Amino acid sequence: QLVESGGGLVQPGGSLRLSCLVSGLRLDDYVIAWFRQVPGKEREGVACISGRDGTTHYSDSAKGRFTASRDNAKNTVYLQMNGLKLEDTDDYYCAAIDIEESLIRVDDEPFDYEYDYWGQGTQVTVSS
Repeated sequence: QLVESGGGLVQPGGSLRLSCLVSGLRLDDYVIAWFRQVPGKEREGVACISGRDGTTHYSDSAKGRFTASRDNAKNTVYLQMNGLKLEDTDDYYCAAIDIEESLIRVDDEPFDYEYDYWGQGTQVTVSS
């Protein structure tokens, strides 16, 4: 129900835009978060956005470089990543959590919740 795309190989300082197509769910009812993880590393939340009102939240590593946005008409959430660094290399996943059931607040530790749905991931490689 969540399908990521847009990953790839980019040089340091470059940009990528990831997309998360949400199907079978009403985007208005969910917070969509972006996580990243590779095997052997701890999963890290980098950005999230409320499908209801567009409120966003970013990790310290993403702040100022990444921007989450949504297009409810297309049921799609985006992650614009600028100024990419070598350490941004990871598999990126989008995940959805029901706003009403979880009582999630985007401004209060949104990455600590148990998300309901996950995509299959898209690989981002930053390399010179």
